[in-house]
Amino acid sequence: MSATTPSPLRVAIIGAGQVADKVHASYYASRSDVNMVAVMDSRLEQAQAFAARHAIPTAWQDTREMLKNTQPDIVSVCSPNRFHFEHTLLALEAGCHVMCEKPPAMTPQQADEMRRVARKAGRVLAYDFHHRFALDTQLLRQEVMNGTFGEIYFTSAQALRRCGVPGWGVFTNKSLQGGGPLIDIGIHMLDAAMYVLGFPAVKRVTAHSFQKLGNHKNYGQFGEWDPTQYTVEDALFATVEFCNGGLLRLDTSFALNIREQSVMNISFCGEKAGATLFPAHIYNDVRGELQTLLQREDADDQRHLRSMEAFVRHVQGEPVMIADAEQGWVIQQLVAAMYESAEKGKSVELC
Repeated sequence: MSATTPSPLRVAIIGAGQVADKVHASYYASRSDVNMVAVMDSRLEQAQAFAARHAIPTAWQDTREMLKNTQPDIVSVCSPNRFHFEHTLLALEAGCHVMCEKPPAMTPQQADEMRRVARKAGRVLAYDFHHRFALDTQLLRQEVMNGTFGEIYFTSAQALRRCGVPGWGVFTNKSLQGGGPLIDIGIHMLDAAMYVLGFPAVKRVTAHSFQKLGNHKNYGQFGEWDPTQYTVEDALFATVEFCNGGLLRLDTSFALNIREQSVMNISFCGEKAGATLFPAHIYNDVRGELQTLLQREDADDQRHLRSMEAFVRHVQGEPVMIADAEQGWVIQQLVAAMYESAEKGKSVELC
């Protein structure tokens, strides 16, 4: 749902952490038709420092007070995952459009309520699944719709780190984060894959998770963490079975003894052609030789910018694609099914 809102747009940011700083505030500051009017964080000093850095006139420690006193048109929700539901609903009920960081929420029930409230309020609710906004992803989606691949029957998505446990924030705290690599980085490749495929209906999900390294090691690519407080999975491996007979394999890890330091990519296998996402490369086989049908030289590195831009343009009434509340609900259901399957040791049926 799009809506036309007068310019300049008044923006408030909830959560004064890294993504709010490097992505949301930085993007809003680049636009002459957007004014940042407030920032809120449970740590008032951090909110004040954030406001000073970005020339934001007010800093708050209470969401309700901020919304009541500053009356923004747009709210960016950049708080820890556990608070996405609460903060998004408060913003929607205050009449604001919302750009929420991923994941949508902690449960599918919360994501469902968020989409319902957004629809009732007539406000835009978008999620920052920025990898789908890469030119590479857009290109492959278009070629899927053009029939270049024929039927895509197997997709392999990877969001892997050899030892990339975040040493900051609450990434190793399951009660605040909801999980580990699946809900942090795996969810990005899951969304990009589902977007390229056109969000096919899911029949069944089967997953296995492991905690073998993070609760013993304490240092890696992204600094130190406390292994005694490490309550999330190291790695999770899932298979999604679609109602059309296709399969999607998702492998994701914070810590895994692999050769590469990091792998973030997706491969698609169709009856006519296959593809790799980053950078976009479409190919098939001719007499045992690889034939390139289309190829980008470099992967698009402006994904965050394109995601934020699409949201603002959508709020302004332009009919551009966003990662909307309906699709966010679907992704949340898949993540929940993967965790449930891994915990119970059996497949989870979804249709």
